[in-house]
Amino acid sequence: MAQQVEQLRADGVHKEVLREGTGPLPDFRDGTKATFHYRTLRCGDEETPLDDSRARGKPMELIAGKKFKLPVWEAALRTMRPGERARFRCDAKHVVLYPLVSKSLRNIAAGKDPLEGQRHCCSIAQLHEHYSLGYPDLDELQKNPQPLIFDIEVLKVEAPGSYQQDPWAMTDEEKLQAVPLIHKEGNELYRQGKVREAAAKYYDAIACLKNLQMKEQPGSPDWIELDQKITPLLLNYCQCKLQCEEYYEVLDHCSSILNKYEDNVKAYFKRGKAHAAVWNVAEAQADFAKVLALDPSLHPVVSKELRSLEARLREKDAEDKIRFKGIFSQ
Repeated sequence: MAQQVEQLRADGVHKEVLREGTGPLPDFRDGTKATFHYRTLRCGDEETPLDDSRARGKPMELIAGKKFKLPVWEAALRTMRPGERARFRCDAKHVVLYPLVSKSLRNIAAGKDPLEGQRHCCSIAQLHEHYSLGYPDLDELQKNPQPLIFDIEVLKVEAPGSYQQDPWAMTDEEKLQAVPLIHKEGNELYRQGKVREAAAKYYDAIACLKNLQMKEQPGSPDWIELDQKITPLLLNYCQCKLQCEEYYEVLDHCSSILNKYEDNVKAYFKRGKAHAAVWNVAEAQADFAKVLALDPSLHPVVSKELRSLEARLREKDAEDKIRFKGIFSQ
């Protein structure tokens, strides 16, 4: 390990151990997974913090050999034991891409689509474009690269094959093989009533397919084939979001489906339920009418939804009359 630390120092990465780890130094061969907390600080007297995984409530995971955009993290982890905490002061040349990495991690922590905003160009090309990352501190760091300090605490290190691989770390072939399994896991969780956990599984499966779809020409046979695999997963995801009362997300996703597939009955039905929930009465009635036009056998189900909507409207009207009566009688 001393030799590795010395090599890092010679390359502009200075390590300071804050707490010793336990056990032997992991060999960290390709496929090894490290789970760790990190805190990113600007160099200087004040050491202004940029990011803190503890504040977000979720540690970072990195798999060796997957060409992570910030190679210095993998190099630093190779010198650490489980339980160890250390600070790494890194010259600017090692952290040029940190603003892009930080943006992705912040978006994921905020629950945004990790694929949002990706373009068909490499990170270096993106770096030299004049556009905002959406975070002023990262914009400043991108314009003026500077050394950074990473305060890293290793929580655990897992050997290849001893853990379930996350979708982002899979090869294209692994993603295709994993989607049916993830889909099945989501269905099982949904049957158990674990709706939020099921939604997370559907989301992971969608992310795998969207990542593959980005590499295809829009409208090409391969792109369409992938899109047709995404659609049922997205409808399952929307069903979960309906139960979680996240209606506007359902409206967005179902509308995106219907923009491509105008005869998708399930998308009309779920969008109709979401419209009804947020009092878009005309839109809900129009969607339910479309469901009946496409599949008359669903008349009993649609009639039940319309009766429920009418009952809620009568209840709302009665409440409004009482409320307005109180206002005008003052």
